[in-house]
Amino acid sequence: MAREAVFTDAAPRPVGPYSQAIVVDGWIFIAGQIPLDPKSGELVEGEFRVQVRRALDNLKAIVEAAGGSMDDLVKVTVYLKDITKFDEFNQVYKEYFKSSYPARVVVEVSDLPKGAEVEVEAIGYIGKGDS
Repeated sequence: MAREAVFTDAAPRPVGPYSQAIVVDGWIFIAGQIPLDPKSGELVEGEFRVQVRRALDNLKAIVEAAGGSMDDLVKVTVYLKDITKFDEFNQVYKEYFKSSYPARVVVEVSDLPKGAEVEVEAIGYIGKGDS
C-alpha cells in the first residue's frame, strides 16, 4: 500500500498532529478545512460566505498539491455551526464544482476549532499509486 502525506503552503498548516491530506493507492483523504488564512494561520474575517470560500479554497489547494482537482472529489462532509445557513453555503459550494457533484453530507455541530462557522473535509480519487 503506497501512502503519502500531502503538504502545501497554499493551505494552512494543521492546527494539531495530523496531515493536510493522505494519499493511499490513488485515494486522497483531505483533513477538515476551516477558514484559516494560509499565510497568517488566523481565521478569516467577514461574513459567512467569506468563511465558506476560504475553507473551500484551502480544500482546493490541497487536492491540487496532490495532483488532482475538485472534480476528483467523490465525497464531501460539511460541518456548519448554523444549519439555517445551508442555502447560503450551497450558493458558494456550487461555484467550486463544475461537473458532477460529489456525494455529500451536511451536519450541524455545536462548535468548530477556532470559532469557525464551517469546516469541510473530502475524499477523492486522483489515480496516483495505481498498480
